[in-house]
Order: sequence, then C-alpha cells, then structure tokens
Amino acid sequence: MSILGNRVLRTEDDRFLRGRGTYVENVQLEGAAQITFVRSLLAHAKIDGIDTSAAEALPGVKVLTAADIDLPLFGPPPFGFPQDMGRPVVAKDVVRFVGEIVAVVVSDDRATGADAAELVMVDYDPLPVVVEPAEALNDETLLFPGTGTNVAARTQPPAANADDLFEGCEVTASGSLLSQRMAPCPLEPRSTAAKFEDGRLTVWLSTQTPHQDRDAVAGMLGLEPAQVRVIAPDVGGGFGAKIVSSSGLTEEILVCWLARELGRPTRWTETRSESMLALPHGRAMQLSYTIGGTKDGKVLAYKLDVLADCGAYPTLGAILAGLTTLMSSGVYDIPRLEAEGTTVVTNTTQIAAFRGAGRPEAIQVIECAIDRFAAEAGLDPAEVRRLNYVGEFPHKTQSGATYDSGDYTGALDLALRAAGYDELRAEQKRRRDEGETRQLGIGLSSYVEITNPLGEGELGEVEITEDGGAIVRTGSFSHGQGHETSFAMVVADRLGLPLEKVTVHKGDTDEVATGTGTYGSKSLQIGGTASGAAADTVVDQARQLVADYLEANPEDVVLDRGLGRFHVAGTPDPSLSWEELAARAAGDDRLAELKAANEFKGQPTFPFGTHVAVVEVDTETGVVELQRMVCVDDAGTIVNPLLAEGQVHGGVGIGVSQALYESYTFGEDGTPLTGNFVSYAFPSAAELPSWETVEMETPTPANPLGAKGIGESGTIGSTPAVYNAVVDALAPFGVKQVDMPANGENVWRALEEAKA
Repeated sequence: MSILGNRVLRTEDDRFLRGRGTYVENVQLEGAAQITFVRSLLAHAKIDGIDTSAAEALPGVKVLTAADIDLPLFGPPPFGFPQDMGRPVVAKDVVRFVGEIVAVVVSDDRATGADAAELVMVDYDPLPVVVEPAEALNDETLLFPGTGTNVAARTQPPAANADDLFEGCEVTASGSLLSQRMAPCPLEPRSTAAKFEDGRLTVWLSTQTPHQDRDAVAGMLGLEPAQVRVIAPDVGGGFGAKIVSSSGLTEEILVCWLARELGRPTRWTETRSESMLALPHGRAMQLSYTIGGTKDGKVLAYKLDVLADCGAYPTLGAILAGLTTLMSSGVYDIPRLEAEGTTVVTNTTQIAAFRGAGRPEAIQVIECAIDRFAAEAGLDPAEVRRLNYVGEFPHKTQSGATYDSGDYTGALDLALRAAGYDELRAEQKRRRDEGETRQLGIGLSSYVEITNPLGEGELGEVEITEDGGAIVRTGSFSHGQGHETSFAMVVADRLGLPLEKVTVHKGDTDEVATGTGTYGSKSLQIGGTASGAAADTVVDQARQLVADYLEANPEDVVLDRGLGRFHVAGTPDPSLSWEELAARAAGDDRLAELKAANEFKGQPTFPFGTHVAVVEVDTETGVVELQRMVCVDDAGTIVNPLLAEGQVHGGVGIGVSQALYESYTFGEDGTPLTGNFVSYAFPSAAELPSWETVEMETPTPANPLGAKGIGESGTIGSTPAVYNAVVDALAPFGVKQVDMPANGENVWRALEEAKA
C-alpha cells in the first residue's frame, strides 16, 4: 500500500476518543421492556419447582420459565456432538452450571427487574458435580445420562510413522501443561435490543458475526432470514466470545423471541458479573507430551495428548482441540508425530473461541517441550530451535497442515539480535555464579498459527457516490480491529482517492448482502482482498465510461492514481477526476455502472514469529517481574503498521496475562471462585512493560494482498515465551515446570517442591 507511507491513524478513533461511538446500549427504543435473567446458584441440580408469585407481585413484572417458552434446543452446532447435549435456552429440568438461566423477568425498568429476579424462588435438588476434565472422562457423574458419556468430541491422531514412535531417540523428555481457563472480559459486556413490527424482527447486537447471527436467530424463531435484520453498531471488544451463532449464547435469542411474543421492544445488557459467569470462557486444556531426538538436538518424534474442557454444553469450544492437534508441531519439521484430543463436558461455564482459539495451546506445549528437550540434551534452546525449523515452503506437516510461507530462522535472528541474547545469557550466568536472590530468566517462543482456518470467503462491494467518493460494503465486521481504516486504505489506494473520500459500511444485514463476520484473524486477507478486487472492477468500469466521454478506446484509458484522474495514455489532457466522472455519470443516469461486488474465498494462511521474554524472579518470595518483551510477528504484507502494532500489543497483553496473572477457577461444588475483577487477576497497564516490536514481512501467495492475519499472533507467541523465561530462571533450583499462571504463589510452590 502507498497511502501516507502506510502510517495512517485509525479514522474511527476520533468518535471513540470523543465518546461519540454508538453501542447497543445507546440505541433508543421507546417503551422497551427490560429483560433480567434469573440464574442458577448451583452447578448441577434438578429443578423441583419455581415460585414466581412474589416477583410478579411487583408492578409491571412478568416472569417466564421454561414451560412458557416454546424454543428448541440451541445446538449443538453441526459438529457431530451427541444431540442430547443441546442447550435449552432456559433450563427446564436440570441446571448444569452456575449462571445457567432458570427464569426470565420482564419489567418496565432495570431496577425493578433486578428486584424481581431476587424474589424468584427456585427449589433445587442437588446432583453430583464434576468440575475437573479428568474426572469427567471417567463418566462416573454424567451431565447427560442419556448419552452414557461425558465425551463430546474426539480428534483422531494422524497415522503413526513407526511402530515405536520414539525408536532411535537418544534423548526424551515428558511433561504436562495446563492452559488454564480464562474469561474474555470485553470492555463492553454483551447487549441486545429488539423490536418486532409488521412480521419483521430488527435486532441490535454486540456481536462479531451479524449475518451468521441473523440466520441463527431466524432458525431458532422459525423465521426466514429475510424476516430478520441484524444491526451491529460499534462493539467494544469480542475476542471470539461474541459469536452468537456458534457459541450457544441463549440470552440474545430470548430477547428476540420476547420482542415477538410480547409485542413490544425488548432489551438487555449484561452486568460485569453476568459476563464473568455466562459469557463463554477460553482455553481450559490439559496437555501432556513426550518429545524425543538426538543428543545433538535434532527432534525426531513428538506425541501430544489433549484433554479439553468445553463446559456444560458443547458448542464451538468442543472442536478447538482439533486446531490444537492440527498445529501441534509448531514451526518444527518433526518426522514422527502423534496428536490426539478428547473434549469433555463439565459443570462449568461453556468454552468457546477466545483470542487464538486452539492455536495458543498448541504453541504453549510444543515450546515448553522444546525447552525441556534442550535442557535434557544440555543445549541452548535457541540453537535447538534453529536446528529443527521448517526450511522450505509450502510445507505439509505430519498433522495435515500446509504452511504457505515463512522464514522462521530470520524471525529468530531478528528477535535474538533485538534482545541482545548473548549479553542476557552472560548476565544470567553472573547472577547464577554469584547466587543472587533475583535470578534472570530468558524465554523463547517460536510460533506459527493458522488464520482463516476454515478457508472462508467474504464479500466486498465498492460504489462510487455522486460527489466522487466511494462507499465500501464488507461482510467483515470490526470490534476494535480498525476495519474502517484498513479497508478504506485498500480501496483508496486502488481508486486513487484520498482516504477521507472512502466510507466503510458494515454490520447491517439489510445494507450488506452477505458476510461471515470477523474471527480467526481472517478479515483483511479475504474481506480486504474482496474489497480491493471490487475496486479494481470499478476502475475498469470507469475506464469504459471515460472512454465514452472522451471518445477513446477503453484500453487506452488509464487512471493516474497519484492524481485520481483518468486520461488517455500518453495524453494527460483532457482528463476526468472521480468527482467529474461521477457528476457526468449521474446526469446521464449511468452512476449505477460505477458499482461492483466481489466475493473472495481464501485459503488458510500461517503467520509466524519469535518472541523473547526476560523476567526477574525473586527466589525467596516467588515474585515474578517481566522486564522485557521483544516481539517479531510476521503477518505477510502489512497494510497499516500502526494497526498491526496495535493488534500485536493487545494480543501480547492477553498472552502475558495468561502466563503470569489470569486464571478462572471453580470450587469442588462448581461455584466460581474468581467471578469478578477483585478475585480474577485482570492486569492493568501498570503490571505490563512496553513491548519491543520488530517488523518483518513475508508475503503469502494465498491472496493477492499477500496478507495474513495479525489479531491473534501476539497472544500465541507471548505466553510460552514468558512461561519459559520463568522456568529458565528457576532451572538452577531443579524446577522443570510451574503451573500457569506463573505468579508468585505458584513459583514459590514449585521452588518448595523442588527442595523436598
């Protein structure tokens, strides 16, 4: 891209910084009923009865239970899960996690709704609770007795390359890693508003996938998709959790159903406590590995077993172990590989996509394994990585992924040089030799991930307006990524227009014909490509119009993109600007000819990089302090470096937080122990250093832009780098692994266990 040297500020930030964004909560719906959900206080119980009389004694209050609601089970989606595991929109006979909806309160105002919800009395008969996936795997306590199992899904391992996977291995190492459960914590909690008029539903959603959600709502309510309009205004973060259609989010469905049933508008905005309870969580995988190779550091074999927790109901989260096994070999050319995943249901909040969604877990465990293997062989972890990288592309892994392009050695060299790796190792040796209490840890992580993993397509449409500007319509949807800027840059560059003359429209299913939405870091590579191709078509159509007006051959008409003017090749005058062309075309009723749509279906791409983390660990107290974070993230062609850097910054923040701070936990009875920001260690900027980012671009052949995804890369690379740094600092004390998050308590415990 050529616009302003690429360093274009986000055009949408002006309204956000001035407080002029429009969120669902800002939508004015006169006379809307407020919806409040009564949620289960128990993790597993039969419902023996619900008394709503006290609540309904309040003025203007109506309470509905499962008996009043004629909606089908939400899911499970068509991923091959046992059909008996579908989720009721309101629990009817059994509750399966704390926070599940047991009743719905309709009121005229929010305060009365909250009071009424407290007065709904539910008679529970407690059932045995299973929280730990390993316990669920035993099938002694069944969440769905009719299925006879708690197993929701399995991934099949690739064919073994040898009868004995580790035959000929001189060095082997085994271990395990818990990629702990995390809460997405978007700044804006979920919010939904709906009205049903003249046989048509209009719903405002805080979502990532407007078109998919339109179809899901229509299906649940027995409507045709054309009878549903979804409007997604500004959205304050999603991180994968706000995908209504595949994450089993029943609240949004109920708000829509109630708008139709009550004959009045309805709305609901979740509280932060509700968000922590009921918005799907992420990660929650137990990963066990064995790695083997030669004494000089060549990895020959790797085995990975994944036990994933999908919460009480299997939705999107139940298939994420498949992405973990697919990406199990990471950046390494491992000739013999076995990777198998099993997903179980537990009496906990559902698991769905969360920034990285299955890929962070794969890199966390392979990078932990590489470090353990290097330690067992007595080799430097950087050199073991260098020795085992995939070197030629495209490359098909033993697990079935085909990597498009990469330069893993180049990323490592950049990261080590920027970090001053040799100097860091020298300082580490000095501290170890002098027995200092504050030990230095240096952690590496080389990663590869998959973006647009389903190989989806996206719509891009470009229309020239009467004033010579352009409207871009895209089926992609932004919830913080900066689509309004990056998509406008792509189109403005193709048309030769100033950026301010291009407007991006998204998030309204009536205005944008189709779309898949935004997840899996796929937007620019398919939505941006589609929009760019539509712009190219508009240029070709404009050349035909200009040829008519200038009485020239269309093949001789060229666009001077620097000036934004059309003329005959070799003859700068006469010429027409977009504004002049649009005015003439409008006067001749030909403006519609300057409009084109394109749908680009793209292959998956594989961003990669290397992160270096430097930590200090107080070996007397266990306190960990992250000193430096050096990040090389290669996402192919970068359209806007500022946007890419912002995506990396946010991703690294989440990744570091998993390594050191965040963990969503439950008690043995299934009660959340970390259900608010007091108990859930959500870090602020004060706990995190500035990142040192190093630019690198290796274009992909998978799309014309050469672009790969960037939204999740920082998350994937950072967690294992920080984790490995902590373990590296503790290596002289005999510590080989630490439970995540590697906070002061867990580090202190690991040190104490090593002394025993």
